[in-house]
Amino acid sequence: MWSAGVCSALVLGIAGVGAWLYQDLNGNIQGADLDNKLGGNRPVNLSPGSKNILVVGSDSRDGDNAEYGKGLTTMQSDTLMVLHIPANREWATVVSFPRDSWVEIPACDKGDGTKSAPHHFKINEAFAIGGTSGEVAEAAACTIRTVEANTGLRIDHFMSVDFQGFKGMVNALGGISVCPEQAIHDEKAHLDLEAGCQTVRDEEALGYVRARYSIGDGSDTGRIGRQQEFMQALAEKAQSKLTSPNALYGFLQSATKSLSTDEDLAGVKPLYGLASELKGIPGDRLTFLTVPNYPREADVPTDKANLVWQYPQAADLFTSLAKDEEVDKKQLQVDAKNPVHASSVRVQVLNGTGISGRAAAVAEKLREAGFAVVGTGNAPETTRATTVSHPQGLDAEAEVLAARLPDARAEQDTGVAADVVTLVAGADLDPEDIR
Repeated sequence: MWSAGVCSALVLGIAGVGAWLYQDLNGNIQGADLDNKLGGNRPVNLSPGSKNILVVGSDSRDGDNAEYGKGLTTMQSDTLMVLHIPANREWATVVSFPRDSWVEIPACDKGDGTKSAPHHFKINEAFAIGGTSGEVAEAAACTIRTVEANTGLRIDHFMSVDFQGFKGMVNALGGISVCPEQAIHDEKAHLDLEAGCQTVRDEEALGYVRARYSIGDGSDTGRIGRQQEFMQALAEKAQSKLTSPNALYGFLQSATKSLSTDEDLAGVKPLYGLASELKGIPGDRLTFLTVPNYPREADVPTDKANLVWQYPQAADLFTSLAKDEEVDKKQLQVDAKNPVHASSVRVQVLNGTGISGRAAAVAEKLREAGFAVVGTGNAPETTRATTVSHPQGLDAEAEVLAARLPDARAEQDTGVAADVVTLVAGADLDPEDIR
């Protein structure tokens, strides 16, 4: 969505501007050198020709952005999404990740000579950890590693737009029309907005997409929906209004000055090429999704601040994109309507590796994920492949567990214990790979 507004303007305007303006805009874009920062243990691209672009709305509190928060000493990410462009360029999907998503943050270089330890936390912390020294490349690298580790998607490109650039783009378009059903008064977002349709620009526009706690249920998922609507409106207005040279120049200056990308995208020409590919996608084939999720409190009663991704729906979403398959948004929403919480899944863990302590290690990881582990033991024989077996009636519970394990499948077995899903940990299961 952030890229949609930028790319729409690039398609409409760059082809007609003079060489001097091309060079002016080209020099604005900051390229992040990610070489040797992502490591070698990365997901394989299962669909050559497709692209996954990680897009970050950055609320770094340096310079002109300092007014938006106090006590924040590192770079921050306020919005995080992946734009998937398929090999055939006939559709596209934008997946938003709630910033409160509780995920595994892998070990990352902090840019100050130190390295963070792997741990679980909110997904947006990755940008802050990598950006400890203020380097966009380090912040991007840690975020990419985190998204890849938790989704299995290979990230091909990176884009980041900050607060000031967002405001400048909106202002160059003369503002964006919004229609809140209720008045919004949000001190944290610096926003006082009456109910009803009105045009917002500058601080009001930024506050509208940042506001959270004073609107609806106060969730991050509610804010994501509002951001998606706003950015879609921004892209549509860019297409209709950027025929004026002044508006076009102001929009492109704001967009490119606030834009950081990987080095392969760091220029007007590659961005124009990307925009041209997006321009040919029909509006009804551009899908905006949010990773299915539910409050982590359902699994860990003491955690009232985070969300966990809903399985197997989240895994199915990522698998579809990895295989370059278009996602049916309505079906995804139907499938995610009644989540099966991890805490409702009773699991027996058996060690099929012959390695002492493996069942206990797997059980500990499952407990951390919220599962109800009812016992551990040894399997009758060793096995290479991990299996998930369940009695009749526990299909959904078994699918939730299997979706958390790499390459595991759930199978019905009348010989396993009733009311319990049985996990036999094989040699192919590394406890650290449990989602």
